[in-house]
Amino acid sequence: MQGTIKDFDEASKDGSLMTDDRTEVAIDAASGTDYRMLRIGQRVRFEVAEVDGRSVARSLRLVTFEG
Repeated sequence: MQGTIKDFDEASKDGSLMTDDRTEVAIDAASGTDYRMLRIGQRVRFEVAEVDGRSVARSLRLVTFEG
């Protein structure tokens, strides 16, 4: 699945993203992915998991465009 970073706090690793179908999903900072480089508006590829009854994004990877 792909989406765009909506908000992200580097200090707390809390944030959310907007999927391509306009659904907001929380970023799961506990999943172990290194999130130091996330910026608002960046495109990411991710997996969705259910945690405590809510959907969270895991295994985020930046989407790059080759030209």
